[in-house]
Amino acid sequence: MKNITQFIVRALACLVVITIGSYVIAAQNTITGTWKASTEVSKKVKEKTDHATGDHDFEWNDGKSDIQITFRYSTSEGGNNSQGTGFSFDDLEGLTKAQAEGISRAVNFRISREAGVIECTGTFENGRGSGTFTFVPNASFRSAMEQRGFKFSDKKMLAATTLDVTVALADDLSASGFNDLDTDDLFKAKIFKVDSNFMREMAATGFPNLDMEDLVKARIFKIDANFVRDVVSMGFQTKSFEELVKFRIFKITPEFLRDMQNAGFQDLNSEQAVKLRIFKVTPDFIRQMQGEGLSSLSVEEAVKLRIFNVSADFIRDARANGATDLSVEALVKMKIHGKVND
Repeated sequence: MKNITQFIVRALACLVVITIGSYVIAAQNTITGTWKASTEVSKKVKEKTDHATGDHDFEWNDGKSDIQITFRYSTSEGGNNSQGTGFSFDDLEGLTKAQAEGISRAVNFRISREAGVIECTGTFENGRGSGTFTFVPNASFRSAMEQRGFKFSDKKMLAATTLDVTVALADDLSASGFNDLDTDDLFKAKIFKVDSNFMREMAATGFPNLDMEDLVKARIFKIDANFVRDVVSMGFQTKSFEELVKFRIFKITPEFLRDMQNAGFQDLNSEQAVKLRIFKVTPDFIRQMQGEGLSSLSVEEAVKLRIFNVSADFIRDARANGATDLSVEALVKMKIHGKVND
């Protein structure tokens, strides 16, 4: 009987140790801090890290959210962290739009996601709120992600919760053939809406080997299958993804090309089209030059006239002052040597 009693006591003692130990681990993994919120939201993606102090600031909002909430906290990993994300009121259990935009009100709400739960307490008044929060990560999520090769620190567990990163997203990207993905790639994919569907869409348009950085860039510059088809319809059978990016940056559109064709440039290649945009050679400028007798300009000549600011007024002044050679080279020389003033 004595031996049985001792066994039970030892078993209970072990249970207490295990329970306390689990609590300590949970407490260490819990993040606490402060939050601020505003119903005035704007589109933004901003990230900044101070490597000397370990401070990290992150702000993201697609501009379509109902409310922006910024969490400030520190962890055992070091540094002060600020993380802001846009939410729908549907994401916030216990908080409504009326509560957030009403007169001063005490609030308690939670954000419950696959990666964890954020419990918030504080006040709201006229669309602005503040208070404290506690984040409890989901150990099952961390374990599932680790099995897939993704490492999640406590800080990244909170980021995964606010951004709503899921195991399904990781599986979708992995099954799509992406190689060497890391945890940050999951965040990029979530923020910029990169998934297997988008990857297949771009592959079908002739770009089967784009990596995560390329696909993020495609989302940033709004390059999708429709845009690729537009480029093809403009006469460019491009196989260079960077050319597509240039087209977006410099606003090479079907309308622009039609205008340039009507002005006399029939067979532009992509490099020439970009050059015309960079130096602001417009159809109106070409027509002005044609009106002054320069009827067969090449792309290089038109660009040169723009670079040296040779205008229709300058050409008229040169003619009025007796100039007989009004070729592009002669006009540029006059401009350089200042023989004729604008």
